[in-house]
Amino acid sequence: MAPKNDHSKLLRAVRQMRRIRAFYALGALLWAVTAAWGGWQNPGSRQMWVPVLLLAVFAGLLSATTLWLRQHRSEDADRPAHHAAPRRPAVRRHASA
Repeated sequence: MAPKNDHSKLLRAVRQMRRIRAFYALGALLWAVTAAWGGWQNPGSRQMWVPVLLLAVFAGLLSATTLWLRQHRSEDADRPAHHAAPRRPAVRRHASA
């Protein structure tokens, strides 16, 4: 069984990855709009290709983050959502003399 620290670190990492996924989605949207605008104004120019490259980078980061979160969501499906006390009483062990 994994220590409690590992589970709390995983939960913290999942929360942080959800936040960064929103950032990557916003970045991909921004670079898509910028690439479309640059393609409209100057088709085939450097002002178009730089945003297209950055769009590809942000799309790759967004897809990697989404895949990582999907993988960890399926692993946590069988775990309880909270840390509940065990249902059976703790067994007291006596030291033998």
